[in-house]
Amino acid sequence: MSTIACWPRQLLLMLGLCLSPSTLAATLLANALWQVQIDPATLAVQVTPADRASVQASTGVEGHKVSQLIRSGNRLDWQWNDGAWALSVELDQRDLSFSITARKPGEFEFLRQPGSAMGKGLIWPLAEGHYVPRGDQVWQEFLLGEGAFNTTQDLGLPLWGVVHDGFSLNWLLSNPYNNRLLFSADGQTLALSAQHQFTSLQPSTPLTFSLFLGDADPLAGAKRYRQWLIDNGHYETLSSKLEKTPQASKLLGASHVYLWGNDLLGAKDVRNWPALLGKLRSQTPLASALRGAMDHEALQMLAGEAVLNRYQQSVLLRSLNRALNTLARKTWQARAVPDMQALVSGYGALRGQLAGEFAGALTADPMRWGSTLSLDTLERLHSAGLTRLWLGLGEGWEGGLWQPEVVRAAVKAGYLIAPYDSYQTALSRDENPDWITAHLGDMANTECAIVLEDRTLKTGFQQSGHYTDPRCVRPLLEKRVSAISAAAGFNSWFLDAYATGMVLDSYRPGATMTQAQNAESNVEASRWINQVLQLPTGSEDGNATTAQGVLFAHGMQTPVIGWGDVDMSKNPDSEYFVGKWYPPEQPAVFFKPVPIKEPYRRIHFDPASRLPLYQAVFHGSVITTHHWLYDSLKLSNVRAANELTQLLYNVPPLYHLSAATLAQRLPLMARQDVFFRPLHERLAKQALTGFEWLSDDRRVQQTTFADGTRLLANFDQAAREVRGLTLPGESLTVLLPDGTVSHYRAQNAP
Repeated sequence: MSTIACWPRQLLLMLGLCLSPSTLAATLLANALWQVQIDPATLAVQVTPADRASVQASTGVEGHKVSQLIRSGNRLDWQWNDGAWALSVELDQRDLSFSITARKPGEFEFLRQPGSAMGKGLIWPLAEGHYVPRGDQVWQEFLLGEGAFNTTQDLGLPLWGVVHDGFSLNWLLSNPYNNRLLFSADGQTLALSAQHQFTSLQPSTPLTFSLFLGDADPLAGAKRYRQWLIDNGHYETLSSKLEKTPQASKLLGASHVYLWGNDLLGAKDVRNWPALLGKLRSQTPLASALRGAMDHEALQMLAGEAVLNRYQQSVLLRSLNRALNTLARKTWQARAVPDMQALVSGYGALRGQLAGEFAGALTADPMRWGSTLSLDTLERLHSAGLTRLWLGLGEGWEGGLWQPEVVRAAVKAGYLIAPYDSYQTALSRDENPDWITAHLGDMANTECAIVLEDRTLKTGFQQSGHYTDPRCVRPLLEKRVSAISAAAGFNSWFLDAYATGMVLDSYRPGATMTQAQNAESNVEASRWINQVLQLPTGSEDGNATTAQGVLFAHGMQTPVIGWGDVDMSKNPDSEYFVGKWYPPEQPAVFFKPVPIKEPYRRIHFDPASRLPLYQAVFHGSVITTHHWLYDSLKLSNVRAANELTQLLYNVPPLYHLSAATLAQRLPLMARQDVFFRPLHERLAKQALTGFEWLSDDRRVQQTTFADGTRLLANFDQAAREVRGLTLPGESLTVLLPDGTVSHYRAQNAP
């Protein structure tokens, strides 16, 4: 019998006309908003919102033997296979909540969403968020090709939704750990299955998830998740965070900038090249040590007598800086446990030695040395009118130890300045000496390593070192961050990977760790730096399960794209090749403008399929921006759309700077800063409360914030007339509650 045909007007009186009392007690839950029919043997779920058509939300899994079925109001409790699993389902207003507990560890499929349930489109939390129209072949091929999605690492939020006529159905994973989602083709659209792993680490931890009946708003599921976080004490507003870390208020209105070229010496610091060559050729202990650490090409130049041209000077200076770094690292690298005192004092001591022995060859004042990280750069930033910035040292904290005066000058100028730092991978002493932050010592590499279920150690990032248990490396993190921040004067910090949602189970005997414990430990480490050291801390991505401890995150607005794509990462002849990680003072991978290839342009940057899902949850809690691999100026064929989207979502731009690019990039940065900074200062602490498509092609969009401010983006190159307003082509329009209207035109120029 059709559930539509027997939908009652007088619910409690009429249900019995449709179903027998025994069936009703076992399978039907209902209230005035909707009715839900559940098959206890398979978890098949059919829903019928009031006055709407039925949807088979899940076709269910393989059938199980049902026992101990008990109904209490709108709640069902039962068992599968003589107690192998204990299940419960409860309907409360718009929430249908599930809880499943397993007696033994193992893989468990709990949901099969058929293609027929795809409705008008899929709400998918890839990075910031996307809308996938039903039957969109480009998106379908992409999703099918991605394989299984880890719901903590691969999704910005542990949820997804489907939009139907007049309503939406949204799946929310309140236990987001140890889950995988996998798409499959189902006719002309997509089906989706969900699996959970019950581990031996905490076998009693239930799998919990819910189905939320929302209105037709594409943000409905995200808003419900935000409220769930609040209700369960897992949400902290940015205002609350600022009370605990007052310095973080400098993030309001700040553009984010990575500085490259953080070595000790810049080209301007060589006063006399013949004298420098003479000093390097001498037989002093310092000169001999430097030559021993320089590369072959530079040594050949030293062996010759010819005058160096500008290119040769740059090659030799680059080799000299590398040699200086190598000598400074010898004081603390390749140890069982890094010597923190040697680490923070060695760079300054070597600088002093160099200044004394190389006097006459180098400029007299070491405090004004440096390339991009220099007093000269700070002066140019201020001259450009950029008064509020977050500055990051992408190469780590060495630059701050070489030039603490520059760091302190940046702080005095009102900027936040932070080093890149990392603790998720611990290298062995023989691996990549240039990845300085991952040199945590031999003990961390082995004793803090993640232990897999087969008792092997989990290999770290890019098959180097080992991934670490954050609880184990926490004492080292506290010692190193404290020592370096005190020595260099940093007033902010960046923890690589801690907010990516990459969380792991560890089976180390006597020190096991669940994914939930991993996430909690990452959050607590960030909070410690924020609140104890009073250093506003951010991390990579900002995925929901690990976002609580950070104030800012890099990677939600534009994530890592095409990591394994040959044209983008390996083929230098391709127009899409993003560039090499060279030269160190201006790596092409960050600075070379390139177009983004299909289908990545369509998937990640088409305005018609982007949604502020993440902002609907975390705007007013976490400040996000682009991943450093793809800053605001990197991708040449989506620059205007990218700029408009970041303004529409009220997130900061992110730029890379080097000494050689200051003249070109500072005017572009200053132009957007004038518009963005006051807007972000106004809205950063507010919730994003609404989103609308204002045109059928979804290229005119509006976001709304808690104080009533509306931002309207026209992604079309031509002007559009919308609701009595003329929106210029490729523009953002601000409508303030007091009636003030302002416009900003995006700029495609490099």
